[in-house]
Amino acid sequence: MASSLNVAVQMDPLEHINIDGDSTFALMLEAQARGHSLYVYEVPSLALGEGVVAPNAPAQARVSAELRPVTVQREKGNHATFGQAARRSLGEMDVVLMRQDPPFDMAYITATHLLDHVHGIGPDKALVVNDPRWVRDSPEKLLVTHFPHLMPPTLVTWDIGQIRAFRAKWRDIIVKPLFGNGGSGIFRIKEDDQNLNALLEMHFARSREPLMIQRYEPAVKAGDKRIILVDGVPVGAINRVPSEEDHRSNMHVGGVARKVALTERDKEICATIGPFLKEHGLIFVGIDVIGDYLTEINVTSPTGLQELERFDGINGAAAIWECIEAKLKA
Repeated sequence: MASSLNVAVQMDPLEHINIDGDSTFALMLEAQARGHSLYVYEVPSLALGEGVVAPNAPAQARVSAELRPVTVQREKGNHATFGQAARRSLGEMDVVLMRQDPPFDMAYITATHLLDHVHGIGPDKALVVNDPRWVRDSPEKLLVTHFPHLMPPTLVTWDIGQIRAFRAKWRDIIVKPLFGNGGSGIFRIKEDDQNLNALLEMHFARSREPLMIQRYEPAVKAGDKRIILVDGVPVGAINRVPSEEDHRSNMHVGGVARKVALTERDKEICATIGPFLKEHGLIFVGIDVIGDYLTEINVTSPTGLQELERFDGINGAAAIWECIEAKLKA
């Protein structure tokens, strides 16, 4: 058991989470069981500037937030008890868990820049999990493109002609926004579907961002596998099976979690990407695998810890804390 740590959790409102499925809640319960002290804050309270502590303090000591001490318990309607909020330097913490949900927009990116000032191990620093620089540089739908041999046929572009040619070649396609989450805005367009042009017009009328286009993989009917990796090593997986009414398997839109084992192909995928994740401080990662293909590498706010423990008895939260404690001790 490591000595007691001060842990700040950057997250969406703790009051509104689903305690039966939220991975951040699982991480907080495990931290508390290990004797660590918990604080929570929301992104809008972050500040970087003079006057928070001594005027001549280094920049990392000037990153602050409105921290609320908290204890958590698995009791619906009474899962969090808060202490008095106070503005404190994040440099007083040992660990900062960056766990707010996407969208991965400029507000999200700006928060990573502020946390850059405090990230590290030592005086006036805190170990930020995951590393804010590599969260910023690793949007889930783009990081995966560095491993094209693991992916289904994929196109990222603004060019409508390229998208039409991709659909003509593969016939049945998936159209995704690059920076959404929870399955929002993902469309399946079949060969005879006449909505592609209207969909592209609507997207580009309101967004300057390109789209990701992928070949539709029928294997998704059997499930979209979420594999949890800790410091680059797989600890287990769950299968998310889409409902009859939807092509998407995300649990936010009706997908159902099922027990599943890792295949040899899954292990091959993990062995390929694992060293990159470990090298770049991406401690808690959830990857998505459909059939034999890697489709996303989720580094912002991965989910699946509670389902993994429910199905397989694997305490992924404990594995994450053991990794964090070992890094701090080293």
